[in-house]
Amino acid sequence: MRTIIAVDIGGTQLRAAAYKKDQLQPITQKRVKTNASEPDTFGRLVNLIEDIWPKDEGVGAIGVSSPGPLDPHTGVIMSPPNIKEWRDFPITEKLRERFGIPAYLDNDANLAGLAEWKFGAGRGHHNILYLTVSTGVGGGVIIDDRLLQGHHGLAAELGHTTVQADGPLCGCGQRGHLESYSSGTGIERFVADQLSAGRESVLHPNKKNSAHDISEAAERGDALSIEAYAIAGKYLGIGVANFLHAFNPSIVIFGGGVSQSGPLLFDAFGKSLKERVIHPRYLDGLAITKAELGDDSGLLGARALAELKLSL
Repeated sequence: MRTIIAVDIGGTQLRAAAYKKDQLQPITQKRVKTNASEPDTFGRLVNLIEDIWPKDEGVGAIGVSSPGPLDPHTGVIMSPPNIKEWRDFPITEKLRERFGIPAYLDNDANLAGLAEWKFGAGRGHHNILYLTVSTGVGGGVIIDDRLLQGHHGLAAELGHTTVQADGPLCGCGQRGHLESYSSGTGIERFVADQLSAGRESVLHPNKKNSAHDISEAAERGDALSIEAYAIAGKYLGIGVANFLHAFNPSIVIFGGGVSQSGPLLFDAFGKSLKERVIHPRYLDGLAITKAELGDDSGLLGARALAELKLSL
């Protein structure tokens, strides 16, 4: 197999890397600012790919990781939150026209899960559940060594699973989603609401307290902050119990900054999960672990997608 170009599209950065088969480290890689408020984001992406294009290697395909919503079957990014000019943008078609090779696209959370399955914490597993718990909650699912995509490529929006029908408003506009409770944004909202209601805390009521600020306050014994993470963990357990029932994975892999908060989140998560699975068999032999690939998961997932497509 020839060299693969992997692209990771973010709201603040565009990243690209060239990978040779059987080498985890890229031949070359580069990042530039997305500058999404300025025109011609695609032109900047093309220039970035040209900059890292290997001079003496044939390139087999381009894999692209991007925030959704998107359709991986048609290669269209439908409405990315940070790049307004890319509404219904046929990115794979445009890349094929420009570079003359196949191009493939999928959701960033899906591809982070694919990367962990092939290169990271999920190696050797055939059924994995990947969750990134950060500003939002995203997911990726591997079933019998295949990435779950769905009819329109919109499967595995796990952060938008309803865990409380009349719960708080999610960023998507619906109520009671897992993301509205267990994400960094959900934790921050709960604390802000409580402070506005006069709750005592070491956190300042007139300051925007980040999830990291809240975790630090919790480590110092602040009752409100401890409660915020306990609630996030409780609903994360409810969500994962649902996912175990639906997918029956052998491993659950957590990525994202909020997942680094340790017992603050995961003590309540573990208790909630055990209370809600319908049979202990779902937990028998289930591994629960942290993601291994960090910031490289998007690039490695895009690479894995392209390699899998070329092997079909």
